Amino acid sequence: MKSRALISLMADGQVHSGESLASSLGISRTAIWKQVKRAADEGYEIETIRGRGYRLITAVDLLEEPVILESIPESARRRVRLKVMDEVDSTNAEIIRHRPVPGASVIPVCIADHQTAGRGRRGREWQSPRGQNLYLSLALTFHGGFAMLDGLSLVLGVAAAEALEAMGAGPVGLKWPNDIFLGQGKVAGILVELQGELEEGVIQVVAGIGLNVHMKQAEDVSQAWDSLSVACPGTVWARNELAASLIDSLVGAADEFSESGFAAFRDRWQRRDIFAGKALVASQGDLAGVGAGIDGSGNYLLETEGGVTAVRAGEISLRVQL
Repeated sequence: MKSRALISLMADGQVHSGESLASSLGISRTAIWKQVKRAADEGYEIETIRGRGYRLITAVDLLEEPVILESIPESARRRVRLKVMDEVDSTNAEIIRHRPVPGASVIPVCIADHQTAGRGRRGREWQSPRGQNLYLSLALTFHGGFAMLDGLSLVLGVAAAEALEAMGAGPVGLKWPNDIFLGQGKVAGILVELQGELEEGVIQVVAGIGLNVHMKQAEDVSQAWDSLSVACPGTVWARNELAASLIDSLVGAADEFSESGFAAFRDRWQRRDIFAGKALVASQGDLAGVGAGIDGSGNYLLETEGGVTAVRAGEISLRVQL
């Protein structure tokens, strides 16, 4: 965000003269006018009041690294290396570019205000408008094999749902294998990617979550979606607090998963299963049946005419049969 400093000064919604803004930023009034124009191009609504100055109309919720760190409980904060960016291609890609040395105890976390190439599952584009949502990725290390990755997205979904519920959202639903639902549709998605090669039973992954916070419009999104501020208008949603809560919950869930495996999360996931008891069909192939929850490995179970069939997350996707 080129105009971040200006927006920070005007975030109180009061009228600010061009002279006072120029003095605060150490630039000319002409430069202030250019900054105001740039901010408008970035989507901010700024009112020009003749003879008085400028007033920011758009409500802002700026990401502040010190505020996020201060809000993370000490037990998680001392393990996290946080990086907050105005803009990045993808927070997952940023983590991969600066992945930790195998065996390192630090957990890199990247948060961005805007993604230019955000990605969802199966390479789909993830809508990443500036200043409205939360895009967060972190690197995690586990001991085990590739099979655990299918269950990991479910574990992180539980962690995200519990963090949101603790802050006032609810009821939060989970759609197998990696989507979080609230209100009228999808409010968040999780993407888990292998990081590096599997070496001696140690697996490194990058886990990313895109969470709709203030978004009210989204073009070219084919499925039903929602955001926290729309689905739960009675709660004040601040991205800094959300980020801190998510980091704490995700790190805690990763620790619990390492110690106790997927069994510790199975019931917690199934209580939020939006597919349970519904007629489902696979997006690929001719598999169809009634949603019957998940097995001990995180595979989804379908009650079909031929019996119960387990579906792996890496094979196909499921949708409600129309």
